[in-house]
Amino acid sequence: MTTPRKRVVVLDYGSGNVHSAVKALARAGAEVELTRDPDAVANADGLLVPGVGAFDAVMRQLREVRGGELIDRRLAGGRPVLGICVGQQVMFDRGVERGIETDGLGQWPGVVRQLEAPVLPHMGWNTVDVPEGSVLFDGIAEERFYFVHSYAVTEWTLEGRTEATRPLVTWAEHGERFVAAVENGPLSATQFHPEKSGEAGIQLLRNWISAL
Repeated sequence: MTTPRKRVVVLDYGSGNVHSAVKALARAGAEVELTRDPDAVANADGLLVPGVGAFDAVMRQLREVRGGELIDRRLAGGRPVLGICVGQQVMFDRGVERGIETDGLGQWPGVVRQLEAPVLPHMGWNTVDVPEGSVLFDGIAEERFYFVHSYAVTEWTLEGRTEATRPLVTWAEHGERFVAAVENGPLSATQFHPEKSGEAGIQLLRNWISAL
């Protein structure tokens, strides 16, 4: 008997580059829908929040489709959400870009700011430092992933109430250490682009889908 494929919604709020994410999820084995329909978002097995461009622009687009509420509602019910690139950044308290300070979704404490690095943007393949017990990076912890960004979170302050609930934070380095991925209960995110990271990125999505 064939196991039904997991249903994943890619949140359609106006962000660019969504179609490559849709294709990558389908390749990883999901049944994928690109939509902002609240019922579809609420009832999917998984929700992927993409993001490219400026922090403030992404937040403005998310507010227009009540994206924060949709994400909150899923997380309150323990329903998985995965953010990618700026989709990770907006999960933090706020972003500061070119002197503009913008409130994020506040799922995690932290500030997104410009990296202190000799060359920006950080564009290309990089290794990551994966914590023990990661689900996302199961079998691919030694692989490289594709980054395109100038801004990131460089300090992580959230701890779990117990060792069992402690968030798993993956780090990378470009000029300085920054948060490359987070696994925190139903909410996960990556600063890099799995959909641009070749077979390793597809396997990461496959790992996420398998855990839904």
